Amino acid sequence: MRRTLIAAILLLAASLSPPPPCASADDAVGVVRSRSGESVVVRGGKDLPATPGMKLLQGDILSTGPDGSLGAILRDNSSISLGPDSRLAIRDFRFSPAEGKFGLLVRISRGTMAYLSGLIGKLSPDSARFETPVATIGIRGTRFAVKVGEPAPQ
Repeated sequence: MRRTLIAAILLLAASLSPPPPCASADDAVGVVRSRSGESVVVRGGKDLPATPGMKLLQGDILSTGPDGSLGAILRDNSSISLGPDSRLAIRDFRFSPAEGKFGLLVRISRGTMAYLSGLIGKLSPDSARFETPVATIGIRGTRFAVKVGEPAPQ
Protein backbone atom coordinates (compact mmCIF):
# COMPACT_ATOMS: atom_id res chain seq x y z
CA MET A 1 0.00 0.00 0.00
CA ARG A 2 2.78 2.40 0.96
CA ARG A 3 4.69 1.67 -2.31
CA THR A 4 1.54 2.31 -4.33
CA LEU A 5 1.02 5.64 -2.59
CA ILE A 6 4.67 6.69 -3.22
CA ALA A 7 4.42 5.62 -6.87
CA ALA A 8 1.18 7.61 -7.27
CA ILE A 9 2.79 10.71 -5.73
CA LEU A 10 5.82 10.40 -8.04
CA LEU A 11 3.61 9.99 -11.12
CA LEU A 12 1.52 13.00 -10.08
CA ALA A 13 4.66 15.09 -9.52
CA ALA A 14 6.07 14.06 -12.89
CA SER A 15 2.85 14.97 -14.68
CA LEU A 16 2.77 18.42 -13.04
CA SER A 17 6.39 19.31 -13.80
CA PRO A 18 6.94 21.76 -16.65
CA PRO A 19 7.85 20.33 -20.06
CA PRO A 20 11.52 20.34 -21.02
CA PRO A 21 12.70 23.46 -22.81
CA CYS A 22 12.45 23.32 -26.56
CA ALA A 23 13.19 25.67 -29.42
CA SER A 24 10.59 28.37 -29.86
CA ALA A 25 10.00 30.47 -32.92
CA ASP A 26 11.89 33.31 -31.19
CA ASP A 27 15.00 31.13 -30.81
CA ALA A 28 15.06 30.17 -34.48
CA VAL A 29 17.70 31.86 -36.59
CA GLY A 30 16.30 30.41 -39.82
CA VAL A 31 14.79 27.37 -41.46
CA VAL A 32 15.84 24.57 -43.75
CA ARG A 33 14.42 25.43 -47.15
CA SER A 34 15.45 22.39 -49.16
CA ARG A 35 17.55 19.28 -48.94
CA SER A 36 18.54 16.25 -50.93
CA GLY A 37 20.59 13.14 -50.26
CA GLU A 38 22.32 12.84 -46.91
CA SER A 39 21.87 16.08 -44.95
CA VAL A 40 21.63 16.55 -41.22
CA VAL A 41 21.51 19.25 -38.59
CA VAL A 42 23.82 18.50 -35.65
CA ARG A 43 22.32 19.94 -32.48
CA GLY A 44 23.67 19.20 -29.02
CA GLY A 45 25.87 16.45 -30.46
CA LYS A 46 22.92 14.62 -32.07
CA ASP A 47 22.36 14.21 -35.80
CA LEU A 48 18.84 15.28 -36.76
CA PRO A 49 17.63 14.60 -40.31
CA ALA A 50 17.26 17.95 -42.08
CA THR A 51 13.74 18.49 -43.36
CA PRO A 52 12.22 21.48 -45.15
CA GLY A 53 10.73 23.85 -42.58
CA MET A 54 12.99 22.62 -39.77
CA LYS A 55 13.94 25.52 -37.49
CA LEU A 56 17.65 26.28 -37.18
CA LEU A 57 19.19 27.48 -33.93
CA GLN A 58 22.38 29.32 -33.10
CA GLY A 59 25.06 26.69 -32.62
CA ASP A 60 23.56 24.26 -35.13
CA ILE A 61 25.92 22.53 -37.53
CA LEU A 62 24.66 21.84 -41.05
CA SER A 63 26.28 18.82 -42.64
CA THR A 64 25.88 17.06 -45.98
CA GLY A 65 27.15 13.70 -47.19
CA PRO A 66 28.72 12.78 -50.54
CA ASP A 67 25.32 12.96 -52.27
CA GLY A 68 23.79 15.69 -50.12
CA SER A 69 22.83 19.31 -50.49
CA LEU A 70 21.00 21.68 -48.18
CA GLY A 71 19.46 25.14 -48.54
CA ALA A 72 18.59 27.43 -45.64
CA ILE A 73 17.04 30.86 -45.21
CA LEU A 74 18.04 32.90 -42.17
CA ARG A 75 15.68 35.31 -40.42
CA ASP A 76 17.22 38.31 -42.18
CA ASN A 77 16.52 36.63 -45.55
CA SER A 78 20.13 35.59 -46.07
CA SER A 79 20.36 32.45 -48.15
CA ILE A 80 22.91 29.69 -47.58
CA SER A 81 23.35 26.69 -49.86
CA LEU A 82 25.64 23.77 -49.10
CA GLY A 83 26.98 21.30 -51.64
CA PRO A 84 28.06 17.69 -51.12
CA ASP A 85 30.45 16.78 -48.28
CA SER A 86 30.07 20.15 -46.57
CA ARG A 87 30.00 21.21 -42.94
CA LEU A 88 28.97 24.63 -41.65
CA ALA A 89 28.39 25.93 -38.11
CA ILE A 90 26.11 28.86 -37.28
CA ARG A 91 28.19 30.34 -34.46
CA ASP A 92 26.39 33.63 -33.94
CA PHE A 93 23.22 35.19 -35.27
CA ARG A 94 21.72 38.42 -34.00
CA PHE A 95 19.00 40.22 -35.92
CA SER A 96 17.08 42.88 -34.04
CA PRO A 97 16.71 45.97 -36.27
CA ALA A 98 14.64 47.84 -33.65
CA GLU A 99 17.55 47.57 -31.20
CA GLY A 100 20.25 48.03 -33.84
CA LYS A 101 21.69 44.58 -33.08
CA PHE A 102 23.12 42.65 -35.99
CA GLY A 103 25.56 39.79 -36.19
CA LEU A 104 26.27 36.79 -38.35
CA LEU A 105 29.24 34.50 -37.82
CA VAL A 106 29.40 31.27 -39.76
CA ARG A 107 32.27 28.79 -39.95
CA ILE A 108 32.57 26.45 -42.90
CA SER A 109 35.07 23.70 -42.19
CA ARG A 110 34.76 21.71 -45.43
CA GLY A 111 32.94 21.53 -48.73
CA THR A 112 31.22 24.20 -50.78
CA MET A 113 28.83 26.97 -49.84
CA ALA A 114 27.01 29.75 -51.67
CA TYR A 115 25.73 32.79 -49.78
CA LEU A 116 23.37 35.58 -50.75
CA SER A 117 23.27 38.34 -48.17
CA GLY A 118 20.06 39.48 -46.52
CA LEU A 119 19.28 42.46 -44.35
CA ILE A 120 22.28 42.07 -42.02
CA GLY A 121 24.59 42.46 -45.01
CA LYS A 122 22.67 45.55 -46.14
CA LEU A 123 22.01 47.27 -42.80
CA SER A 124 25.27 46.41 -41.03
CA PRO A 125 27.75 44.99 -43.56
CA ASP A 126 30.61 44.84 -41.04
CA SER A 127 28.54 42.48 -38.85
CA ALA A 128 28.53 39.53 -41.26
CA ARG A 129 31.58 37.24 -41.29
CA PHE A 130 32.38 33.80 -42.61
CA GLU A 131 35.32 31.82 -41.27
CA THR A 132 37.22 29.09 -43.07
CA PRO A 133 40.17 27.09 -41.72
CA VAL A 134 42.57 29.54 -43.40
CA ALA A 135 40.75 32.87 -43.78
CA THR A 136 37.87 35.07 -42.68
CA ILE A 137 35.55 36.59 -45.26
CA GLY A 138 33.87 39.92 -44.52
CA ILE A 139 30.60 40.59 -46.30
CA ARG A 140 29.64 43.93 -47.83
CA GLY A 141 26.11 43.17 -49.01
CA THR A 142 26.81 40.71 -51.75
CA ARG A 143 26.85 37.09 -52.75
CA PHE A 144 29.71 34.67 -53.05
CA ALA A 145 30.62 31.01 -53.22
CA VAL A 146 33.49 29.36 -51.37
CA LYS A 147 35.12 25.95 -51.52
CA VAL A 148 37.05 24.64 -48.52
CA GLY A 149 39.34 21.72 -49.34
CA GLU A 150 41.85 19.69 -47.47
CA PRO A 151 44.80 21.70 -46.16
CA ALA A 152 47.91 21.56 -48.35
CA PRO A 153 50.85 19.55 -46.96
CA GLN A 154 53.62 21.75 -45.58
